[in-house]
Amino acid sequence: MKPTHPPKLPKPVIGITLGDPEGVGPEIILKALARKNLYRVCRPWVIGDMDILQTAASTIGTSPEILAVSNPEALAPSPSRVCVLPIAAPAHTLVVEILRCAASRALDNQVQAIVTAPVHKHRLVQGDRRWPGHTEFFADWAGVKEVGMMLVGGPLRVMLVTTHVGMKAMVNQITTARICTTIRLAHESLIRDFAIHRPRIAVAALNPHAGDGGLFGEEERRIILPAVESARSQGMDVTPPLPADTAFRKASRGEFDVVVAMYHDQALIPVKLLAFGKAVNLTVGLPFIRTSVDHGTADDLVGTGMADPGSLHAAIRLAVRLDRTRQTGTQNP
Repeated sequence: MKPTHPPKLPKPVIGITLGDPEGVGPEIILKALARKNLYRVCRPWVIGDMDILQTAASTIGTSPEILAVSNPEALAPSPSRVCVLPIAAPAHTLVVEILRCAASRALDNQVQAIVTAPVHKHRLVQGDRRWPGHTEFFADWAGVKEVGMMLVGGPLRVMLVTTHVGMKAMVNQITTARICTTIRLAHESLIRDFAIHRPRIAVAALNPHAGDGGLFGEEERRIILPAVESARSQGMDVTPPLPADTAFRKASRGEFDVVVAMYHDQALIPVKLLAFGKAVNLTVGLPFIRTSVDHGTADDLVGTGMADPGSLHAAIRLAVRLDRTRQTGTQNP
């Protein structure tokens, strides 16, 4: 009896947004799309301004054919052929119009995932003050109330309770309800996106030595532990608040599937130490897949040809992997 093989899945269409027109986004997109291995696993479709891409191509010394393509199935992209859904809009609204188009196409399943190049936050605020960042934009557009930021890089996955907020304001934003939501979103994503059916979740403490019995703070006992107990009552495998250095050390050795971190730098420092330039920002809780780079617009590198496309390449590859996992329910390399 011949062994049966799973049906071959179609290559997903990955919608790649241009990013800030004055940042490195256009350059790293063209560099990433020059890598032949991408075309074995997906159909990349850039959403943005063709003139900006042409300028970026001249900057980095490449000459791919940049074609306007309204239907991603109409033409096969390749390292020498960049397929673009052109967006024409005034400079101050271009970023928002690109994101609107990407979100609409994702909700209509014309693209199976969105990968975003970096933007200056003021570009989004300029377009509409409701959206301080990509995450808030996509959540609003999709009508989703609960979303979260997960960083994936090297041996680590890290979920953030708070994101872009100053340290003084951050402490007030760490609430039991918010931690409960973050743990649940992490748990659901590990099952759905990574096919980990019994996720092991480490929760990082806020204070040194997890408060040391209240000596360095009461947040662990008053705020974090009740969230842990709530998650455990729902059957989740969650640690009590651990000193952050302990949580990340153990996670890097494979003892946990994700670390729930309390604030931005607590999460990003270990990820970037272990996987800078190859880490990916994953938005959890959306009805579609959205990944992004682990860096900003890198204004100092614009026009030098030195911008590294590694994180964008990793974001595209992760988007493909997550699409496969959602379709098959199994982990994919």
